[in-house]
Amino acid sequence: MTEIQNLLQKTSRTFALTIPFLPQPTRAEVEVAYLLFRIVDTFEDGALWTPRRRIDALGRFIELLASDPAAAAPLVAECAAEPPVARTDYMDLLAEMPLVLSSLAALRLPARAAIRRHVTRSAVGMATFIRRAGGDGTLALQTIRDLREYCYCVAGIVGEMLTELYLLGRPALAGVAKELESRAVAFGEGLQLVNILKDAQRDAEEGRTYLPRRAPLSEVVALAANDLATATEYVDLLTSAGAESGLVAFNSSISKLALANLQILRDRGLGAKLSRLQVAQIQAEVLRSALGSTGYESSIGAVSTHE
Repeated sequence: MTEIQNLLQKTSRTFALTIPFLPQPTRAEVEVAYLLFRIVDTFEDGALWTPRRRIDALGRFIELLASDPAAAAPLVAECAAEPPVARTDYMDLLAEMPLVLSSLAALRLPARAAIRRHVTRSAVGMATFIRRAGGDGTLALQTIRDLREYCYCVAGIVGEMLTELYLLGRPALAGVAKELESRAVAFGEGLQLVNILKDAQRDAEEGRTYLPRRAPLSEVVALAANDLATATEYVDLLTSAGAESGLVAFNSSISKLALANLQILRDRGLGAKLSRLQVAQIQAEVLRSALGSTGYESSIGAVSTHE
């Protein structure tokens, strides 16, 4: 396991399980991109820092995306001296910012440019929402529009970036490119809405209320369901265009996991999550469908040991 893959295992749940399905070089690109987005997410969620300091860190990190990775050393030192979050896994990632930035610099040029552009857009959007927080740093979204704007900043942009990476060097996807691009934001939004519903209590404890105060919960659930229906269409487009089985498996897996978790949330209420066994069963179904029997047993062994 590379250091990048080790960081991915430490800091992610769903994506750590599914990124290994991706074909190269897309797999390496998505690994690095995930970690960069996780870094800016950590600064955005830095409850132990003031809003001003979190905004400053986001701005400094944007500059680092096009700098010598060694230039991250002062920010690494500041994070070590005064952690923005209590989670040790995220702090381990912040300590490895130079490594992640070096890995970004090693990617093929079109992917590197796309990742930098989209991470920058997301970080700028995050800073906007931090500025909207109250004097005590707490954020409470009010309307469905607020929620969708937030989801776009942190997840819709990710959907756009992933689609751009998928299209690189894959002429077979050219015929469905516009259709994929038109569904990318909804795919990302749907995944984020499920995460918000799962993590509502923890987020509230940390001063973040993403569920809109002026909209019923049922409206958020319905929006997530519609988005995930669009995600299924996205996967079907990849399949019909003859995309590699691993690319289909990655997208099918994250879509099916989100759909299954949304059903559990409907049945059990906010905070409900899939069990490890349920995750493994869904992964097994995806592998049978998209990858066939080759490598099946070892893949199931891998997914069943992580949350």
